[in-house]
Amino acid sequence: MPINIPKELPARELLRDEKIFVMDEDRARTQDIRPLNILILNLMPEKEKTELQLLRLLGNTPLQVNITFLHTATHVSKNVSKSHLDTFYSTFNDVKDNRYDGLIVTGAPIEHFQFEDVNYWDELTEIMEWSKDNVTSVMNICWGAQAALYYHFGIDKQELPKKCSGIFKHQLLEPKVKLVRGFDEEFNAPHSRYTEVSLDEIQNDPRLLLLATSEDAGAFMMMSKDGKHIMLTGHLEYDATTLAEEYDRDLEKGLNIDMPENYFPNNDVSQRPLNTWRSHTHLLFSNWLNYYVYQQTPYQWD
Repeated sequence: MPINIPKELPARELLRDEKIFVMDEDRARTQDIRPLNILILNLMPEKEKTELQLLRLLGNTPLQVNITFLHTATHVSKNVSKSHLDTFYSTFNDVKDNRYDGLIVTGAPIEHFQFEDVNYWDELTEIMEWSKDNVTSVMNICWGAQAALYYHFGIDKQELPKKCSGIFKHQLLEPKVKLVRGFDEEFNAPHSRYTEVSLDEIQNDPRLLLLATSEDAGAFMMMSKDGKHIMLTGHLEYDATTLAEEYDRDLEKGLNIDMPENYFPNNDVSQRPLNTWRSHTHLLFSNWLNYYVYQQTPYQWD
């Protein structure tokens, strides 16, 4: 089944080229089914790239999905036009009276800041508090995962000696949990961050379940035992070239940055990296939509 997105969204034609079933609002209104309503709080600077990455995954299941993009009202984005935000995005004030089957909170390149020093932290905490009663399940990615762990569970992030960037092997710890159904016992995932969360704190919190970890990248996938909050410290949604683009950007800024680990073939930056995590990414999003959203959300919200 398709994802329902606005007709003029730039990602639309790219998704069609990839044979992702896309439906516009006019046709969606004629479908006599109950679609899932998914809210995406996009905190990434290059919002159009993140839109494409997430829509590609949400459009690859048998479920019809309506998408609403959300941006913060208390922060001015520098890498996306105001017209794009005005046309395709809402603010929290626009949606706070609605209820959603799922919410995705993306990462953001602001890890050096304490959470309370982020200029939209109050707005984000309002959204996270609202989600407790108005969203069935929330997927939190990278900085979004760290923010969720801090706000909901009191687990703070810690600075790393250097950036964790690259493709790392992960070990599956709880293969019977539905979120990771079909996962290999060992799988790859991209990471791109300057901070981490404590493995011990997660394992010792009775409200949390650690699903996957990496010897090199630390705690990766965890969830609240009620399935309400899912946290990923990496970026399974990334394209094959995303880390290369970030590496080039950091070099252009003059940062003393290491090459992403286990990424470029033969450590040769002239060679195109391979996507070795795509299948697990699709599995994760499919499992989340099916088991934690579709099968848990009420047919009709009260």
